[in-house]
Amino acid sequence: MPDAALCTETDGLLEQARRQSSVLPIECRRVGICRGGRALLDSVDVCIDGTGLTVVLGPNGAGKTLLLRVLVNLVRPDSGWVRWAGTPPDRTRAPRIGFLFQKPMMLRRSVLANVTYVLSAAGLARRECNAKAGEVLALATLEHLAQTPARLLSGGEQQRLALARALAVEPDVLLLDEPASSLDPAAALAIEKLIETVRARGTRCVLVTHDIGQARRLADTVLFMHRGRIVERARAQAFFDQPAEQSARDFIEGRIVL
Repeated sequence: MPDAALCTETDGLLEQARRQSSVLPIECRRVGICRGGRALLDSVDVCIDGTGLTVVLGPNGAGKTLLLRVLVNLVRPDSGWVRWAGTPPDRTRAPRIGFLFQKPMMLRRSVLANVTYVLSAAGLARRECNAKAGEVLALATLEHLAQTPARLLSGGEQQRLALARALAVEPDVLLLDEPASSLDPAAALAIEKLIETVRARGTRCVLVTHDIGQARRLADTVLFMHRGRIVERARAQAFFDQPAEQSARDFIEGRIVL
């Protein structure tokens, strides 16, 4: 078989394997979680598919972070179900979901080694690890800090490294939990620009944020949560121009939502 044909066939097999290992769509149906007699999630239905960025908004205690943890299979629901591409979640496909915590967790290694460790665990050869790590560090504008101990970075730099590390394995979807909430405006803007770049490259993104300005800038669609339920879902412009629910109107206008 000619080399070109062999390469084409190999690429086709790799792409087929990638599709078969996909987690999209991520769905949850009638998901409920109850603690101490209180419904933290109450019959929640979500489907994450396609492209773009969904922002999850709502007051403290609405269940936003818990919903992300259920979608990524870090928390099992008491009722209802979660499916990745039509089947129950499993460890094999877990790397197809990138998850960015509010507070980044850094390995006691260099910036570069934080990324190559994840790639090595995913089965890439050393040469591939270094090349791919270089790419994502450049994307996050951290390549000049490659040999710096990760724990010596600023808060904004650590969050960009955490994001680069999550992107290194080319996930189908990226879940972000308040990634800029503790950062100064300049660092928060750098995170937003990186998220916009990721979205433009076709990675599906779901962002939890309390920052209405950030939500306006980034969202394609909005899920608004209140008391453990999704009470409104809409395209971003429609939501911010005329939210249907009173709780959403109160939240946007800065009033206390109980």
